[in-house]
Amino acid sequence: MTQSHSSQPVLKPIRAGVIGFGLGGRIFHAAVIAATPGLELAAVVQRSSKSAAEVYPDIAIAHSLDELLADDSIQLVAVSSPSGDHYAHAKQCLEAGRHVMVDKPFTLTSAEARDLIDLATSKGLVLAPYQNRRWDGDFVTLKQVLASGALGRIVTYESHFDRFRQESRTNWKENGVPGGGLLLDLGPHLIDQACSLFGNPESVWADVRIDREGSMVVDAFDIELKFAHGLSAWLRSSLTACFRGPRFLVHGTQGSFVKWGLDPQEPQLLAGMEFTDAGFGEEPESDWGTLHIDGKADERVPTVRGDYRSIYANLRDAILGIAPLEVTAEHAWRTARIIELAIESSQTGRRFTYPD
Repeated sequence: MTQSHSSQPVLKPIRAGVIGFGLGGRIFHAAVIAATPGLELAAVVQRSSKSAAEVYPDIAIAHSLDELLADDSIQLVAVSSPSGDHYAHAKQCLEAGRHVMVDKPFTLTSAEARDLIDLATSKGLVLAPYQNRRWDGDFVTLKQVLASGALGRIVTYESHFDRFRQESRTNWKENGVPGGGLLLDLGPHLIDQACSLFGNPESVWADVRIDREGSMVVDAFDIELKFAHGLSAWLRSSLTACFRGPRFLVHGTQGSFVKWGLDPQEPQLLAGMEFTDAGFGEEPESDWGTLHIDGKADERVPTVRGDYRSIYANLRDAILGIAPLEVTAEHAWRTARIIELAIESSQTGRRFTYPD
């Protein structure tokens, strides 16, 4: 795990701009950039509102991406616009010679992802997908449990990210425009986490559906990724889950690990907490996972403190040439391709070999 958010001395900070100041731009990009040593939040693109300046009075407000890119001092751009604009905005930034961080979904197709990868490579620029949930405390804890070998050979992995929302919202994520829906919203996180643990899957099966009457977008999915040695990873999400199941449930030949609750960083940031505040990123003991090992007493496993600054610290170090990216654009291509196969599987009822 990246530990460099405070360890690398940087004489001149990398100036960063953010496209968009909705929930993603405000909480997951601007707030994280501003809190990461070696990065400077310099500008935000807002077409009409100036709400970003109320939170960050020293930054510039650009009314268009062209205006942002006209500032030659901006070296890094975080793309947090509506999902359907990610490809065009990232491409424009790369063509202008900027390093780019793209929120999920990285692109709407694997072909678009490949085009961005090729463009970044040709220009020698750093291109990264924003997979902050690799630094969720529960996921970091799960990685440590798996690395310990306590569960033996893993046979089943379940990852749930459920919500309960009876009525559709009116924003772009739920009004039927390209890029909306639960599969493209939460699917990238669940897929990326599973593949970061187990590598490339061998096959993909999925049920992608609309459960709520009147919903214009996908609001539920179940995806099964089959990995080597028979390991099955089930990735599930629903907007009709009034009772939420465990976040993670992992079975191995020697035992099981179950983890309830969700990482607290997002609600804490929404509540105005800062990364340096006491208790930030820490889970209550009631949400700790439990290790069930055959022949032994159940063991509570304290949740590691999560820290979303790590993803931007790693990006900073990659731009400076002192560390490789932990989450690469190739990982984003893999996720995009799996989503395409999941949609096709749901439409046909077939299981598809990855990456075909």
